[in-house]
Amino acid sequence: MLEVENLQVFYGEIHALKGISLQVGQGEIVALLGNNGAGKTTTLRTISALLRPRRGRVLLEGQPIHGLPPHEIVSRGVAHSPEGRKIFNRLTVTENLEMGAYLRSDGTVAEDMDRVFALFPRLKERRTQVAGTLSGGEQQMLAIGRALMARPRILLLDEPSMGLAPILVEQIFQTVEDINRQGTTILLVEQNASMALSIAHRGYVLETGAIALTGSAAELQEHPEVKRAYLGEGA
Repeated sequence: MLEVENLQVFYGEIHALKGISLQVGQGEIVALLGNNGAGKTTTLRTISALLRPRRGRVLLEGQPIHGLPPHEIVSRGVAHSPEGRKIFNRLTVTENLEMGAYLRSDGTVAEDMDRVFALFPRLKERRTQVAGTLSGGEQQMLAIGRALMARPRILLLDEPSMGLAPILVEQIFQTVEDINRQGTTILLVEQNASMALSIAHRGYVLETGAIALTGSAAELQEHPEVKRAYLGEGA
C-alpha cells in the first residue's frame, strides 16, 4: 500500500535519512523503532510532505506522492498524528476534530465524529472543553481522533505513548488496535518498543538514518540486539 524507496533527507548538511526503504501492506500495523535521532519522525514527516527528500520516492498504491503538497497527501488518504500532539490549544475538542475534516465535503463528517467519540469516550465528555486544558492523555486521544477525521486509509502515528502514565499507554495502544481492526493501516513510530511490537505485525529498526533490522514483530521481539537495546533484556 505504502512504499518508501531509497529515501534520502537532509537538514542542511546533516544527512538525516540515508537511503531507507520500507513497505506497509494494506491492513497492517508496522512499527518503526529506534533511539532518539534515528530518523523515525523524519521518515513520517517526509511521507506526509512536511519535509522534501533530496532523493528517493514515496509511493501510495504504486503512485508517487513525494512531490505533492501536504494537503494533497491527506486527500489521497494519508493522515499524520504528529509527535507532541500539536493540537489547537485554543479551540474546543469538537473544533479540533472538525479541523481534521477540513478537506472533506461529503456528508459523513458527523458520523466519523461519532466514531471518534466511540473510540475515545472521554473526548465526548469534554467535547466543548478548550483543548489546551485537557490532560496529556486526553490531548493524545484528540490528536489521534483529529487525524481519523480525515478518514485516512493509512495513519502515520508518531510517539502516541510519549509522556503518558502506563495505564493510559495501555488504553491508547488498545485503541490503536481497534482502529486497525476497523480497517485503517498504521505506520507506528514508538519509543516503547515492547508495546509497539505487542500490537504490530512487522517492524523496522532505524539506526542513525538507516534501516538496521527488519522482520515480523515476533522475530524482532526475539532478536538479541532488539532485546538488548530496546526491550531492556540481556547484557
